[in-house]
Amino acid sequence: MEKLMRLISMAPLLLLLCLPFAFAGHDYNQALSKSILFFEAQRSGYLPHSQRVTWRANSGLNDGKASGVDLVGGYYDAGDNVKFGLPMAFTITMMSWSIIEYGKQMAASGELGNALEAVKWGTDYLIKAHPEPYVLYGEVGDGNSDHYCWQRPEDMTTDRHAYKIDPSNPGSDLAGETAAAMAAASIVFRRSNPAYSSELLRHAYQLFEFADKYRGKYDSSITVAQKYYRSVSGYNDELLWAAAWLYQASNNQYYLNYLGKNGDSMGGTGWAMTEFSWDVKYAGVQTLVAKFLMQGKAGLHAPVFERYHQRAEYFMCSLIGKGSRNIQKTPGGLIFRQRWNNMQFVTSASFLATVYSDYLTSSRGSLNCAAGNVAPSELLSFAKSQVDYLLGDNPRATSYMVGYGNNYPRQVHHRGSSIVSIKVDPAFVACRQGYANWYTRKASDPNVLTGALVGGPDAYDNFADERDNYEQTEPATYNNAPLLGILARLGGGHGGYNQLLPVVVPAPNPVVAKPKPAPKPKLTPTPASSSSPITIKQKMTTSWNHKGKTYYRYSAVVTNNSYKTVKDLKLSISKLYGPLWGLTKSGNSYGFPSWLNSLPAAKSLEFVYIHSASPADVSVSTYNLA
Repeated sequence: MEKLMRLISMAPLLLLLCLPFAFAGHDYNQALSKSILFFEAQRSGYLPHSQRVTWRANSGLNDGKASGVDLVGGYYDAGDNVKFGLPMAFTITMMSWSIIEYGKQMAASGELGNALEAVKWGTDYLIKAHPEPYVLYGEVGDGNSDHYCWQRPEDMTTDRHAYKIDPSNPGSDLAGETAAAMAAASIVFRRSNPAYSSELLRHAYQLFEFADKYRGKYDSSITVAQKYYRSVSGYNDELLWAAAWLYQASNNQYYLNYLGKNGDSMGGTGWAMTEFSWDVKYAGVQTLVAKFLMQGKAGLHAPVFERYHQRAEYFMCSLIGKGSRNIQKTPGGLIFRQRWNNMQFVTSASFLATVYSDYLTSSRGSLNCAAGNVAPSELLSFAKSQVDYLLGDNPRATSYMVGYGNNYPRQVHHRGSSIVSIKVDPAFVACRQGYANWYTRKASDPNVLTGALVGGPDAYDNFADERDNYEQTEPATYNNAPLLGILARLGGGHGGYNQLLPVVVPAPNPVVAKPKPAPKPKLTPTPASSSSPITIKQKMTTSWNHKGKTYYRYSAVVTNNSYKTVKDLKLSISKLYGPLWGLTKSGNSYGFPSWLNSLPAAKSLEFVYIHSASPADVSVSTYNLA
């Protein structure tokens, strides 16, 4: 809390950071690999032999049994052990869309096979959850009882009741989103697994009919979901969204006509959006219909489709600050919509900006904003700025993707990662025991949740890496899903693909891409004894001018060059005139950050500081080798 208050007190200084940062480039392909890996940590059911997240084990093996249906499998949505159908289906839709647009880039980086496996793990479960044309199971487990306990998924003792929708208890939003997921995934598997693709499309047809024929909000039928995933936007957006995906998957004119005939009455052409999420799909629908218009497929619906198109452009203009109503951003430049898991809005909006940029480039068009015409490249630059921020180019120099970079969240709000692996210690962890022994620990998670994108900073770029700070440190599958596409696009480039041509997702044929050499910035060694096993190197990473004064951001890397572990490290820092992140101050010296108590051989730690002067004087005061 003291650190948080200090950061808040520095808000006037942080406000200076709204100018673009000029950091070294990121390894987007590495970030893509880690992002896909996160989904393996979220798996429920019997884990395959190919499971790469080895600290996880089988869980939820009786799901659905009490209802006479097999609901084993699928994904846990976030840091809990519940399977929520609406966000899970949206996750599958967005993973599939990522592959549809940028599967070639994923194949070039060797990740397409892993991405397809991530989608199929979800669709295999969705097929199980749809045992009859007009029956769909939309939740397994109860959020209230689950949140009362802090247990590994392998130890779950909470209620695993299965909740469904049917004609008497409809859920058009849930059925519509699941239809969209099945349809999008059918495109993904059309070439590599045509029989499976056809099966998915058959389920999508049935689910859309169910959603459209028996209308109602799913959380009125599955009331236990209201506290966690309430459908605020209703179901009209999901019906349009499902129709758009079914048209893409089937080329059936019925679904194009549905979009044309219902666009005005269902809000597709009326809602001017500044949000795209698991709940609100209008901006996604508008983007897809704008694509159909650019492809020349509108036909008699051209006037209606043009209105969809205008709303899509309204959304895009709001992102880059050139619309009539622009989206809020933090001083550091991150989209900000709400404190609780804000990162979900960042990745979903950035994905739409990325694909729309490529649609415009393919059609040789430009974006029409209130501030004038904008080149498509500006949308892609915006998406890149958001991704660079979440990977560490931000005022705190914090990567909000676990396991990427040196400074990332260590106390993630996630049951599985925060409790010792059952493979390391098989002793049963009881419901409340987990809170007492693991939740309250002020130490790094025993299992690194690699690739997880946490909720992220607040409106002033502040962030507290604390396990009970669930608004900022909890990850979610729908944070990562749209990110896959953006990372593939940024890592693999455009490659001259026409995004308006018919989609052909390649069969997975991994090609290991040769790593590009990292840029070599100028390093300023801090004076240190040549015989010292610890070296400190500083570099200036960016600068900006405010009211005639120049501010500099410095990165300092402390490296243990010995063959032993460094403990009790104390650094002396003088001529420091601004805030510092990544170390803990103790008296007149600085020590390891709270999440670190030693520095192993050949390892490094990084800290950053900002002030309006030359580099601070940093030297080693004391240390012990163990």
